[in-house]
Order: sequence, then structure tokens, then C-alpha cells
Amino acid sequence: MHALSASQLLSVWERALGRSHAERALALLAPACPEMSAEELARLSVGRRDALLLTLREWTFGARLSGRAPCRACGEPLEMSFEVSDIRAAQIVSASAPDAESLTLSVDDYEVHFRLPNSQDLSAIADARGSGAGDDLTDARGHLLARCVLRVVEHGEERGPGGGLLPERVREALEARMAEADPQSDVQLALSCPSCGHRWSVAFDIVSYFWGEISAWAGRTLREVHTLASAYGWREEDILAMSPRRRHLYLEMVS
Repeated sequence: MHALSASQLLSVWERALGRSHAERALALLAPACPEMSAEELARLSVGRRDALLLTLREWTFGARLSGRAPCRACGEPLEMSFEVSDIRAAQIVSASAPDAESLTLSVDDYEVHFRLPNSQDLSAIADARGSGAGDDLTDARGHLLARCVLRVVEHGEERGPGGGLLPERVREALEARMAEADPQSDVQLALSCPSCGHRWSVAFDIVSYFWGEISAWAGRTLREVHTLASAYGWREEDILAMSPRRRHLYLEMVS
């Protein structure tokens, strides 16, 4: 894995405009991880994929992250700032296979063989919800488990694949086991409002956060390219090959 150049980042941004959440994640990782095929990247668990994206974000924009969130009690906007290291989770998948295709959970009289969700699963769920086949969180949850549950044994008898065969208590235990095995897939930020004292947690999604930063960066960079190309007649690839510091100095002279 390696960092992306300015030219590569712009190309990814352009290609992934209008693409789904999961497709954007894979589009970012493909040029950064040339040692892995597209299929291998798509089969990475969501947590392992997001861990790679977190590293790529650190290499691209630095270790510091910041944002704003309204208080859920009083609506006061809350500024938050943290380091990549604060939300980087240890990967504790216990399966022997690198893509975690074989995990087992035993609950009561059930033995559930499952794998961790990956980008292919998220894309399939998004397609189903987009077509109206599953338009709420309950349907999405059931669809995800149906894809990830490989085999169910009850009282020693085979019941086949699919999360729909499981009682609610087993489904809840399975979801908890998935989160435990792939902790980077569910990052929660603990927030506290300085105005009213309300405390709550909010999910942090590295794909959406990183993509928002890239979109803002792309807009600024294209304006810089336009300014310098208009002033000096330079090609886009030559301007992008400059360090940000050098581009900034030229822009100061132009202005």
C-alpha cells in the first residue's frame, strides 16, 4: 500500500462521482493497493477495508481529524477534533483466513458459521434498498445476515444457510460477535455538550468523511490548476506534480 499522488487522487475523485458508498471506498483503495486485486479488496471485511482507508487518509491529509455535530438535546453545534490513532482499532479477527471466511458462534443450542460483512454485501444491500426490495433498516439487517450466515446447526442438525432461520436472541449475539471480530467497522465517538451537559455517541464513517475531504480538496485544486494554467500556460499534469507549497507560492505571485 502506498500514498496517492495529487493526479491519482483527482482521477479517483472524478471516476467515483455518482458512485455508491462501497464503490467509492474500493475506488480509493485500488490505486493505493496495487498488490491486491479488485476481488480481494471487495472481499475484505468492512473493518479491514476501513482500517486501510484510515491509513490512506492519514497519509493524504494528516493525522488530525475534525468536524461538527449538533447536540441531540439542545441543538448547540459541537466542535470535535481527534487523532487517527484515537479511532484506530486493533484487528482481532480470529479466523485463519485473511478474508475471515470462517467464524463460528455457539449460542444455546445453535452453532452458526458465518463470515464478516464486506463491500460486496454493502453494495448488494444498497441495490436492494434502491430497488424497493428492502427499504428499511430491518430489511437491510436481515439481508446482511442472510448473505453472511453460511451454515446453521440446531441441536446437532443442519439447517442450512441464512440469518432468517435464527431467533432474535441468536441474531443479536451474532451481530455482537461480528462487531467484536471486526471492531474498525463500527467506530463510535463519545460526545459531551458543554452547554447542556448531554452525553451521546455518534458513528464515525471514514468513507464518507474521507470522501467529503477529497471533494473539497478537488475543488480547490482544480481552481489552482485553472489559475496557474491561465497565467503560465502550464499543463495540468505539471501543475499537479508540484508540491502544494510550490503551487501556493506561484499562486501568491499570480494574485
